[in-house]
Amino acid sequence: MKKVILLIMIGVSTMLSANDLSRTNGVVTDNTTNLQWQDDVASVSKTWSEAIRYCETLSLNGLSDWRLPNKNELLSIVDYTKYDPAIDATFINVTSSSYWSSTANSSFTSHAWFVVFSYGYTYGDTKDNSTYVRCVRGGQ
Repeated sequence: MKKVILLIMIGVSTMLSANDLSRTNGVVTDNTTNLQWQDDVASVSKTWSEAIRYCETLSLNGLSDWRLPNKNELLSIVDYTKYDPAIDATFINVTSSSYWSSTANSSFTSHAWFVVFSYGYTYGDTKDNSTYVRCVRGGQ
């Protein structure tokens, strides 16, 4: 019975980090979700509204349709088999900290959600605080 539980845990762990990622010219492509992630510079810290504007005005590899990812999209690149940072090694420009999502907190309109890439959990905070930004394109 212990061997079966261990094998199930290993299988779930593998599934949680099974995205097919590739990196080209500062863009990480997730071939599982068809999302493309900005990974061209060291992380930048901004307020929530600044983060939205930053992504909307980003031009990278001749592409200009970048946006701030929603909470679920950010969670899709968490690698729960890793910590500090809990993200696939395909990403090379990573700060083991929190990254804004575009998802506002429905209970507190002055708050929005971010993903903490130290361990891969979500947290809400006021939109006036500064935290890191990673833009995405595609999906939705």
